[in-house]
Amino acid sequence: MFETSDEISRLQELLDSSLNRSTGHLRAIIAPGERTLTAEQLVRVATGMCTLALATVTRGGEPRISGVDGHLLHGRWVVGTDPSAAKARHLRARPGVSVAYMRGEEVGVFTHGHAVPLNPQEGPEDPAWPETLEYLKGHYGADAFVWTDVIFYRIEPTWMVAYAPDPVSVAGAGAG
Repeated sequence: MFETSDEISRLQELLDSSLNRSTGHLRAIIAPGERTLTAEQLVRVATGMCTLALATVTRGGEPRISGVDGHLLHGRWVVGTDPSAAKARHLRARPGVSVAYMRGEEVGVFTHGHAVPLNPQEGPEDPAWPETLEYLKGHYGADAFVWTDVIFYRIEPTWMVAYAPDPVSVAGAGAG
């Protein structure tokens, strides 16, 4: 868990406001306070590398989905890809993105937002890049960054919901 108390608070505000802005149909499924994860539970559940489905949009407005490694750091997803991948071209031109993290029927985290490049390959280095790079090297090993160029993006969320039919069994009690 990398989140500060302020980041946990901001993430909780995002989760709450997103659910409040959702349709009645979604709120009936996710049931606020019953089948939702709190921000503290979410950061405990989404540790390490999480396999995400990432959706981008082509120039023609057609959706494209692919799998990516995702890491929840400071309440935001970080994803990487090769700069020559179609998703990287899409994100350079149209940074709007959706991601989904699903673990069977026990967890579903759905996020909409914008992809912001972190490492200098795509523009100026983001201030969070050095810390993020150290985390990624710890996860993948330092040599993983020698054999390929990878562009990493932070997903700046504008909407996020976190579903769990039994939050306590998945993540434990709410506030720690």
